[in-house]
Amino acid sequence: MIDVTPLFRLLGRRRLKQLRTLNAAETQQKILRSLLRLGAGTRFGRAHGLTPDLTVSEYQKRVPLRSYEDFWKEYWEPAFPVVENATWPGRIPYFAVTSGTSSGRTKYIPLTRPILSNNTRSGLDVIAFHLAARPQSRLFAGKSFMLGGSTELVEEAPGVYSGDLSGIITHTLPVWGRPFSFPERELALLADWEEKLERLAQASLEERIRVLAGVPSWLLILLERVRALRGDSAANPYPELELLVHGGVNFGPYRHRFEEMLAGSHAELREVYAASEAFIAVADRGEGEGLRLNLDHGVFYEFVPLEELNAEQPKRHWVGNLEPGVNYAVVMTTPAGLWSYILGDTVRFIETDPPRLLITGRTAYGMSAFGEHLIAEEIETAVTAAAEAIGADITDYAMGAVHPRADGEVLGCHRYYVEFAASPAPGALQRFSAVLDEELSRLNDDYRAHRSGGVGMGEPEIRLVGPGGFAAWMKQRGKLGGQNKVPRIINDEDLFADLEDFVQRREA
Repeated sequence: MIDVTPLFRLLGRRRLKQLRTLNAAETQQKILRSLLRLGAGTRFGRAHGLTPDLTVSEYQKRVPLRSYEDFWKEYWEPAFPVVENATWPGRIPYFAVTSGTSSGRTKYIPLTRPILSNNTRSGLDVIAFHLAARPQSRLFAGKSFMLGGSTELVEEAPGVYSGDLSGIITHTLPVWGRPFSFPERELALLADWEEKLERLAQASLEERIRVLAGVPSWLLILLERVRALRGDSAANPYPELELLVHGGVNFGPYRHRFEEMLAGSHAELREVYAASEAFIAVADRGEGEGLRLNLDHGVFYEFVPLEELNAEQPKRHWVGNLEPGVNYAVVMTTPAGLWSYILGDTVRFIETDPPRLLITGRTAYGMSAFGEHLIAEEIETAVTAAAEAIGADITDYAMGAVHPRADGEVLGCHRYYVEFAASPAPGALQRFSAVLDEELSRLNDDYRAHRSGGVGMGEPEIRLVGPGGFAAWMKQRGKLGGQNKVPRIINDEDLFADLEDFVQRREA
């Protein structure tokens, strides 16, 4: 294999120079005009009077915010699977099949070649930022391993395919990228996740893995299996690893385990923010310094203060008038026919020039069973602090509300199901609960008020989940795989009851 890293290093320098001179507002306005020009003749475009000369404010007046369900019911479902000229010109060739982490409902997200091409550009930005930070890197002297779901696609109609996003990415991978990609097609097509993970681990031992990408919880399972196959529980799973790309969940609870796993390695950790709908942001600096919004990759972004999201006339910000420190719901318009589409994620900007953000959670992914109004970011921060306080590493966790009994004798509380990498020391769970409680009280005034005096909410309850417990639960739910994530915050009472019942039966 010819090492083409020097070529990508040169291209990366040019890209970084371009980014340094990018004007955020001008770039986003230009993208909106291009999207309006292309979408004007569609059924959606005609219904909303779209023209290329609309300003941002004029566009916002004509196009209301919409959810996936709104688009699906009105524009996509009636013609599915052959969706033509509904919200985007031509036929939609791909649909990413996904189920929302919090809702569980199956969704078919439209994908077009322009949005997939822009996703590839985002991946190249990751490489550019990495090569700038690690000038001696030889990234393309080996293979890039993306741990995803099955790459097998379903042909819904002639020329129309549906499947896992990783499968669509593999199916549309540029020719130049194929020699550097792992795994081979035979392994990538496997649908049985446990068999696939085992065979991937074995096959990867024969490869020079330079890049590894995926959801942290599944990556850890893979790395532990590779260690076991090497016969050394302290071995670096991939000695030549240069870059580990992670995303999908908060990395805080996993950081220590990855640092231990890659001890002595020169591998760099780099976070990305990639949804099924679009590749949104990339870490251009070190870990924890926020992710740079992908301004020039064909997507127009709006940001709605979370408390305004359900208002009759919500305030709709864009990069021209962002405010740092505000918890925003992400709204996007894309070259796949999504127009002012509510993504379901929330972010907070720490810089506005260029826009650099932190992911704070989901619009419907907080906990306020008792009026405590916790957001995902606060819960993640507190869980990480509690784990550090007892010197433990977390494999996975989920939390939900336990409501008081009708007789009023028991306070309601939050119950956390936690799977640790190793059994915690005696008394550690009490300390974990105390620190968790203290951190949430520090971070959130409403939570502190409800905990004050012990009359509004009880202290957090911590329940242990044995090794492999969450993976077994996900398997039972048919959600085992590289792009499925354990729901951290469970507001669905039936789903939380299912987890409780599963843990009780498994641990009995």
